Amino acid sequence: MDENHKHSEITKLIIKAYYEVYNKLGFGFLEKVYENSLLIELKKLCLHCERQKPIEVYYDTFPVGQYFADIIVNECVIIEIKAAEGLAIEHECQLINYLKATELEVGLLLNFGKEPQFKRKVFSNTYKNLIKS
Repeated sequence: MDENHKHSEITKLIIKAYYEVYNKLGFGFLEKVYENSLLIELKKLCLHCERQKPIEVYYDTFPVGQYFADIIVNECVIIEIKAAEGLAIEHECQLINYLKATELEVGLLLNFGKEPQFKRKVFSNTYKNLIKS
């Protein structure tokens, strides 16, 4: 399967839910409001969601930190939610690092700013294994 299309059917549903929330709420709320609203829409689409799931980060074999994924959908897509003026490279790097730290390969960065913005990122496990070697 082409890496750019991995889990595309799920990401399309997530993006549909994202626009549903954005169109109803607009911008200006805290990220938690959007997270809670997005969870409602995702569940309407019969998607399995885990919120604020702890993910351990390792350096070599040593645990060095932990982060909490905003939402993980169907155990295959990480969603990172922002409510910022615009998406920044730091937001994209954060999502890529989350993908590096897990076995998950697809992530969506969803911004509920003045204009709706999203980015889809793929980081293949093949590359993760090369980094670890």
